[in-house]
Amino acid sequence: MAAPLSPPRLLPGGDSAITVEFSRHIDDAANRRVLALDRELAREPIAGVTETVPTYRSLLVHYDPTQIDFEALGRKLAELALAPVPPTENARRWRIPVAYGGEHGIDLEDVAKTLGTTPDDIVARHIASEYRVAMIGFTPGWSYLSGLHEKLQMPRRQNPRLLTPAGTISIGGVQTGIQCLAGPSGWHLLGRTPVRTYQLHRDPIFLLEPGDRVMFYVVDAKTFVEQDRAAEHGELVAELMAA
Repeated sequence: MAAPLSPPRLLPGGDSAITVEFSRHIDDAANRRVLALDRELAREPIAGVTETVPTYRSLLVHYDPTQIDFEALGRKLAELALAPVPPTENARRWRIPVAYGGEHGIDLEDVAKTLGTTPDDIVARHIASEYRVAMIGFTPGWSYLSGLHEKLQMPRRQNPRLLTPAGTISIGGVQTGIQCLAGPSGWHLLGRTPVRTYQLHRDPIFLLEPGDRVMFYVVDAKTFVEQDRAAEHGELVAELMAA
């Protein structure tokens, strides 16, 4: 018999939001509970709830305090949060191309040296895992992925870069990530993907969703350029794998 689930912490977010916190650490089990609660609220909305924002370890629930108060909503959320987490076998699975190293992954050599191995070995480890989209955040389409091989886990950079390229595939701590838009980063850059996880005038605007599964595969520089050009014109480029 499975152990009973621990109740979440309910934290006020001003006068119109509640944070339902399942853990104080990055934790896959907690993230599954976050996403399960988010899906349940989408399936059976609570009157007064206006928006939900899932993160790694908590769900932010915005509400209209003229329709429901903190105590009443908190009781409902606490009850739903203790429900068994349903299986997610139907998660979508994506194959995403990556050009590793060189100008596309300027930290690959240093990561290999730090971890006492070769760039080829780093790439082999990185593409061997199936990752899970734990959350989307920081900038549009920035996808935080759990499932990084333990031998690739390393602290983030001491000096973050103010600008890193769009499409960067990087690692930091126990995570790997897909950075859709150019922006600052303290993670280690292994490569780049032509895939746009966010594209404003495309349908769908956001490609990945929390709970999706991701695997990476290697492409050369020429293929990257070709796929990047196609993605710029709205093609998904990423492959949706059969169930």
